[in-house]
Amino acid sequence: MNTFGLALRGLSRNRRRSLVTLLTIAFGFAAIALFAGYTHNVYDGLARQAVHGELLGHLTLSKRGMSKEGKLDPERYLLTAADIARIREVLRDQPGIELVAPRLALSGIVSNGRASTIFIAEGIEPGAMEGLQAGLLTLQDIRREAFMRTLKKLDPEHADVVALSAGLAELLHLPLQGQAALLVNTLHGQANAMDITVGSTFTTGNANTNDKSALIPLQLAQSLYDIDGGADRLTVLLDGIAHTERMREHLGEALRATGLDIEIRSWQDLSDFYNQVHNMFNMIFGFIFSIVLTVVVMGTANSMSMTVIERTREIGTLRAIGLRRGGVLRLFAAEAMLLTLVSCAVGLLITIAVRYGINAAAISYVPPNSTSPVPLLVDLDFARIAFTLVLMLAVGSLAAWLPARRAAHQAIPDALGHN
Repeated sequence: MNTFGLALRGLSRNRRRSLVTLLTIAFGFAAIALFAGYTHNVYDGLARQAVHGELLGHLTLSKRGMSKEGKLDPERYLLTAADIARIREVLRDQPGIELVAPRLALSGIVSNGRASTIFIAEGIEPGAMEGLQAGLLTLQDIRREAFMRTLKKLDPEHADVVALSAGLAELLHLPLQGQAALLVNTLHGQANAMDITVGSTFTTGNANTNDKSALIPLQLAQSLYDIDGGADRLTVLLDGIAHTERMREHLGEALRATGLDIEIRSWQDLSDFYNQVHNMFNMIFGFIFSIVLTVVVMGTANSMSMTVIERTREIGTLRAIGLRRGGVLRLFAAEAMLLTLVSCAVGLLITIAVRYGINAAAISYVPPNSTSPVPLLVDLDFARIAFTLVLMLAVGSLAAWLPARRAAHQAIPDALGHN
């Protein structure tokens, strides 16, 4: 028996019902695929922003305990110049490492001579900062324009030239080339102040940090902290984000072999914002997916139930000429599977068309707690599309199997006499 041929003929008997069911499944599939593509684009953008925009790099190396106890006893957990040299020696021959940048975080008070406010600064070498941000320039043009506004710049020739966040510069009325003073506590608890020049401003992208952030040359940070060549961590940039976990384990083994007790954290460990947004969108996707899947199951079950009822006498005839119950079940399961497969194919075409329209429209929006707009773009998340296709085929077949099973277990005379 040509099961799929008979299934196709069965679907064509009531074309209006089959068409309605097909469109229900197709639009449900397209809705899931489009939202999956949007979240995929959001994850990709947030990952790039964390690695390159927030200057987290892919991996962060520090003395074990620096992230907790180091805040109370920084001198004990700082990497000395000798430590940094040993770590660089280990990393030098490792494949896939593009950049190793010493970093030093500090905070204090910045004053324009008339007013003062707190600041949180990152000390980094100007060349290293440029290298960390290079990944933003590989984005498509529509996203590059959004990220270009967040690029940070330092002057490699002048250690006293800093970059202030736009909100901080506005708060203190500091124009470009404006003069200010930074006051911090040294490593030993003494007050230390130095004059600085505002060389550039930048947008952090976060309203909570845009009025207190600063980027300063590593040399200036070390002078303010009164240390000689040290840093609190090393930022490592890899040749690809997919290698992060593998390199994390490999570098951990290599450093332990040299006797260095170094803690390695990935960009995902350090980016709370990425993790929170990722978890939120996964929950939303699961909620939408469950709703759409319920609609698809109910639509398919309703359509197949009506089909089975209308064809009860046909089922009885097939059973009378020797078709077993399993053959009846396979026939209706094939109908549901074929209907779902065609529906998903139509849904994929709808997804591609709508995705092209959204991406070509250059729509942008300002996310909550953000200071700059981001483009609304949709990717094709093939992993979730394939998962959705397989699951819809399974539940569609199951939705047809239940009513077909009841009909197949009817006595043949009862089925033949059904009106």
